[in-house]
Amino acid sequence: MSPLISRRLGRPAAALAVLSAMALATPTAFATAATTTTTPTVPGAVSAPAAQASAAQAPAVAGTAAGWAAGTRAYLVISAPADIAAAKTAVAAKGGTVFASYDAIGVIVAHSTSTGFAAALRTVTGIQQVGATRTSDVPADAYNPALPANPAQAATTLTESNRWDMTQVKADQAWKVTTGSPTVKVGVLDTGVDDQHQDLAPNFDAADSASCAYGKPDTRTGAWRDVDTHGTHVAGTIAAAKNGKGVIGVAPGVKIASVRIAEPTSTLFYAENTVCGFVWAGDHGFKVTNNSYYTDPWQFNCPNDLDQAAIIEGVKRAQEYAEGKGSLQVAAAGNSDYDLANKTTDSESPNDSTKVTRTISNACLDIPTELPGVVTVAATGSGSGKASYSNFGQGVIDVAAPGGDGATGVYSTLPGGKYGTKSGTSMASPHVTGVAALIASTNPSLTPADIRARLASQANDLACPASDSRCTGTTAVNGFFGEGQVDALKAVGGATQPTGTYFENTADVAIPDNTTVESPITVTGVSGNAPAALKVGVDIKHTYRGDLVLSLVAPDGTVYLLEDFPNSDSTDNVAKTYTVNAAASAANGTWKLRVKDGASGDTGTIDAWNLTF
Repeated sequence: MSPLISRRLGRPAAALAVLSAMALATPTAFATAATTTTTPTVPGAVSAPAAQASAAQAPAVAGTAAGWAAGTRAYLVISAPADIAAAKTAVAAKGGTVFASYDAIGVIVAHSTSTGFAAALRTVTGIQQVGATRTSDVPADAYNPALPANPAQAATTLTESNRWDMTQVKADQAWKVTTGSPTVKVGVLDTGVDDQHQDLAPNFDAADSASCAYGKPDTRTGAWRDVDTHGTHVAGTIAAAKNGKGVIGVAPGVKIASVRIAEPTSTLFYAENTVCGFVWAGDHGFKVTNNSYYTDPWQFNCPNDLDQAAIIEGVKRAQEYAEGKGSLQVAAAGNSDYDLANKTTDSESPNDSTKVTRTISNACLDIPTELPGVVTVAATGSGSGKASYSNFGQGVIDVAAPGGDGATGVYSTLPGGKYGTKSGTSMASPHVTGVAALIASTNPSLTPADIRARLASQANDLACPASDSRCTGTTAVNGFFGEGQVDALKAVGGATQPTGTYFENTADVAIPDNTTVESPITVTGVSGNAPAALKVGVDIKHTYRGDLVLSLVAPDGTVYLLEDFPNSDSTDNVAKTYTVNAAASAANGTWKLRVKDGASGDTGTIDAWNLTF
């Protein structure tokens, strides 16, 4: 989040307060059409927009539990889905009320004023976990939520221009091939989105937008609007329209829906809100969601704490539900320059009451970004180096994207028809979300796992900087950049994958122990010999890849070694692109990816591979 600085997904005021003149065609002509963002004076808190204080109190959402009382706390109550009815009965019997229920995943959002509620409920047969989601009271607004302000819109004289971040991920080249499909829906789970903004309105999907603040869907018109500026900025990076105005998103042809999970005034993202958001994403057909936040109030949730264990389980179930419905989650890695693969302390939690410093381990998770299946995104600055603030971690970071750094930030939309610059992994994540939306647009049948694999295999390798020993791994996969920086042009089968010269085999081939297997691709319609820079994209899932030797076999039988992994390479999986001088072999015919497993104890699968001539 940007300006939520102490919650790591934004950047300091110096970075936020700079408007990027280089991104504008006419930098002197937008005084009334662009704004900067500011840093709150109190770390970890953001004041509600001034207009919101006077917003009319709207009618309570249908089905809201009656009567707020001081001391009301929120809990996640976890059971097997088949036991959900009995769990609801138990909630009432132990002094609580059911505020919302997600029966398909066995998760209840319960409220209670009893300090012994959680302990009492944990003794009930069939209740698997119970956890408080806050260390402060549920606001009274939860029982009669106000609608966010609908800001007046400023006209703009800004015209679209190529910005450094879009050029860096080759989005400007991708648009020449496709801008994405309007059948692809992307969910922005954030502080809300200004749907009236001139650059967002053309792509906004109101029918699938809602507020999930407080943990239950609010579908009133405008409930999805921004209670800050962060979500609107994120939305513009993903899918600002290519309409000649302002800016262009990575995937300007797809649809965006807003699911506001931040609460007003505090702008905190509690676990029940995230659960609601993920279930909504699954039920409403979002192909991708962007998650530029962590689940408050804990920077890291530790499974040895009963409350935090329930938070992990509840959000995990919701994420798995969304993915099972076809939705891929993309999330920001955070802005503390913290090694997520070597956790030791947490001094930022809980951020809704009094912070304490505690000792933690790698078992403690930054959620949702560290949940299985979620794409974890690190930030680069202009020039593809690690952004100074970006979290990192070998085996944690999946891919990287521009997030800005120093005076060079990411320029995007702000509420009220305005534009401005922010920096953070919050800004990197929507670039990846946009690329994922382009991948989904080019092949609607792809599953979340397929899109994850393509994000990795199409990413451009970024090597560890020689000056920073904290970056471990190889050029292909390391702790700063994961598989590398995402590539929008490859996502749409652009110039590096021109029509008629890109061939792919997505059929799975099992790789047993001590066995050599092959996967074929038949090439036709390419005259002459293969190029001296034949691209071979490989996506293999295999534990301990030191067992593997990869080769490309040409139609004439010539064998080109791709990589013989060192026996000590304990990294899992291979997702990279090799360049092969295959000019001595004819292009047409059957090419084979040959994979030799030379040891026992680890097996895998060729998920997909491709050739680009």
